[in-house]
Amino acid sequence: MELDFIAAFMIGLLGSGHCIGMCGGMGAAITLSIDKTDHQRRYLYLLSYNFGRIASYCLLGGVIGALVTGVTSFGSSNSMLITLRLCASMMMILLACYIGGWWFGLTFLEKQGQKIWRYIAPIAGPLLPLKSPIYALPLGFLWGWLPCGLVYSALTWAAVSGSALNGSSIMLAFGLGTLPALLLVGFMADTVKSILKNRYIKHASALLLLFYGIQTGYIAIKQLM
Repeated sequence: MELDFIAAFMIGLLGSGHCIGMCGGMGAAITLSIDKTDHQRRYLYLLSYNFGRIASYCLLGGVIGALVTGVTSFGSSNSMLITLRLCASMMMILLACYIGGWWFGLTFLEKQGQKIWRYIAPIAGPLLPLKSPIYALPLGFLWGWLPCGLVYSALTWAAVSGSALNGSSIMLAFGLGTLPALLLVGFMADTVKSILKNRYIKHASALLLLFYGIQTGYIAIKQLM
């Protein structure tokens, strides 16, 4: 299980550039109306928004972890979990290609997620403009449902975690991996974006994920044989 937490954290940390494109815009917008010298207030808004976002990931991880555990309990649970772990490794390989800019197959999943997002997005309207940091919490929770290939990749690890608690914990690790970049983007958006969008950094991150995905897939295949 420890490797699953590390994998989820790596997905979040190394995929931070993609996170900034999907969620960073809202994070930066939250701080625009706040006095630049009021660092404490800006941090409160950003922390509240990001804690809400991570809470939504934990909920999704718990639900999918419980569902898959329930389904596998009716069959040969070990072989089914190993097969799902192989699928999780394939998702990490696809994510590596996505982050590296080599293949964008995960955009298909994001397009499918848009069908749900169009019903969730209007709920955020009444929360804006934010009157206090407490309103940023539900805003972040709603924004966590934004269709994202990065989140879907992490959820595949939550699915094979074996329980609702482990699923939530894996998504917590993923969320914490995304946190540094999304906190910094509220203060130095252009600088953080230029660093994480750098071609060499993107390719290095993608290669690390690719290596980890191949290694995990190899272990799963050996267990199936």
